[in-house]
Parts: sequence; structure tokens; C-alpha cells
Amino acid sequence: MHPPITIALASYNGARFIREQLDSFAAQSVTYWQLIVSDDGSTDGTQRIVQDFARSRPPGQVRLIEGPRQGSTRNFLHLAQQADCKGWLAFSDQDDVWHPDRLARGVEFLSRQRGAAIYAGRTTVCDEQLKPLAPSPHFHGPFRFRNALIQACLPGNTILANHFAVELLQAAAPAAIAAGVVSHDWWAYQLLSGAGAAIMRDRAQVLLYRQHPDNMVGRNDTTRAIASRLSMLFGGSYAGWLARNQAALMPVAHLLLPENAALLQRFGKVLNASGPLALREVLAMRLYRQTRKGTAVVLAAALMGRLRDRGGMKAASPTGPASGPGYPSNRDR
Repeated sequence: MHPPITIALASYNGARFIREQLDSFAAQSVTYWQLIVSDDGSTDGTQRIVQDFARSRPPGQVRLIEGPRQGSTRNFLHLAQQADCKGWLAFSDQDDVWHPDRLARGVEFLSRQRGAAIYAGRTTVCDEQLKPLAPSPHFHGPFRFRNALIQACLPGNTILANHFAVELLQAAAPAAIAAGVVSHDWWAYQLLSGAGAAIMRDRAQVLLYRQHPDNMVGRNDTTRAIASRLSMLFGGSYAGWLARNQAALMPVAHLLLPENAALLQRFGKVLNASGPLALREVLAMRLYRQTRKGTAVVLAAALMGRLRDRGGMKAASPTGPASGPGYPSNRDR
């Protein structure tokens, strides 16, 4: 028997789709879970739908709480702090639909681990009516800190973390909140890979990843999405994200393996270096993305000085404020 799983769902004006996601929780082959929905002040009936679902479940299995109303990333960090530190944690978007074995596949991996560990899978990119469009990219790894420093490649909506990992996330969350990190899944990947956690990125597609007009970033495999990410990389936003991540991890560097704490310290110098010096340091640190082309693009950005944060960590966040029509989906930076 595995520890209880907390499903952490951040919601905001998700009434169009959230009931399908809630029903997919009820259909999980793993039944030992509890759900916390942190709602950021929805005005479209989202809270009523969650409350109706709660009444259909055993008493206490579903809990609706008030969110911080500072955007989706801040809401997910808030949820991580609410989870049972002795249990496991699964993040959830409000507009996906999980396959019945979404949790079971993670349980199978985590049950074999003795220390901090995290599971993530692939998604099936779908249109608004959940018609499959394409599988998300599959990365072969390795999934290590040298990768996590410059790439987010563990989809947060597929993550399941064991209790050792949850303890790390909760210990580091206040610093992440203070730094204003742009992505909870990227931050989790950096923290846990830096701490030496076992990481699995499953080839299996474990959920339907819905695309709709409210997605501000969404899928990352189209020509338009690639162009958007290149614009962010060379336009300065990416440098701002790196700086925020660095600011979030430095206060908790003691949680990292010594060699990774040293890498983090060295990476801070990269973010303040001139182009040629930044390139030399990135090469010397052997940082990499999951594809050669992706690594080459980051090296080019380093040479051009685009890894320096000139905005004082004020680059626009891809997650946006909580005042829009609904939470966006943002994956793989």
C-alpha cells in the first residue's frame, strides 16, 4: 500500500472543462487519494462544480480552499504547501482529462524508490473537444541538474512526487514564492534533480492535454510555438526566468548535493557575464537541453549575451495574472 496521494488542482474560471477532469479522478485505478482544489476567485461556477463533486465522494476526500489570487504558478506553490508532507503529491491542471492509469504508473515507479523521487509522463495533445492531435515530445534524458538549469522538461500536469520529494518542495516553496518563479514544474525539476532525486519521464501518454483559445502558451511542437519560444529566448524573457529560478534556489542551496550547489553558484556568474564569457562558462559547466538543436540555440543566446537579465527579474511571466479568462497551460521552456 502506498501513502495517500494528494491531488493538487489549481483552478480559476474553469467551469467549461473542470467536471471532466474531476470525473477522471474518480475513474483512477488507484483510489487512495484526496483532492485539494485551490480556487483563485472563480466567477463562472467552478466552485459550485467542485462542491457538487465533493458531495458525490466520501466525506473529506475533496477539499476546496481559497487560492492566493496571484496567478497559476503561485497557486500551485500554495497547493504544494497544503499537501500532506507524509504522503505523495500529484499536480493537476483544470482542463485536462487523466487516463485511468495516470496515478498507477507513477505509483509503480515510486514504490520501488528509497529516497526522494518524482515521476512524470507524456501527454496527448488534443483540441478543445479532446480530439487527439499529437503526442507530446519524448525526451530520453538524462534528467539531471545540468539540464534542469536551462530547460523545463517534466510536464507539471503529469508529476507524481513521493513524500521525500514533497518535503523538499515544501521546504523550498517560500523561497520560490519570494523569487516569483514563473513555472512550478521547472522549479520542481531544478530542486529535485539538484537534490539527487530519482527522476522518471515515462514514454507513456498519461492524460489528454486540452488546447483551447485561453491557452497562453500551450503545446510546444508547432511552428508558431517554436517561434514564440525563440522570441522569448532572444528577447530577454528567458533570461528573466533563469534569474528568478536562480534567486529561488540560492537560499535553499543546502538542500542540493554539494556538486550541484557549486554548479548553482557558478551559474549565477553566467547570468551576469558578457556574451563570450557566458558561452565559455556554459560549455565548461556542460549544460545541455534534451536535443542538440536546443543546446545549440542556448549556446547562441549565451554568446549574444541573452542570458543576462537586464530587467531585474521583471521579465513577463508566461503564466499570466489570475485576472484572465482562465489559467493557461505552459510546458517545456
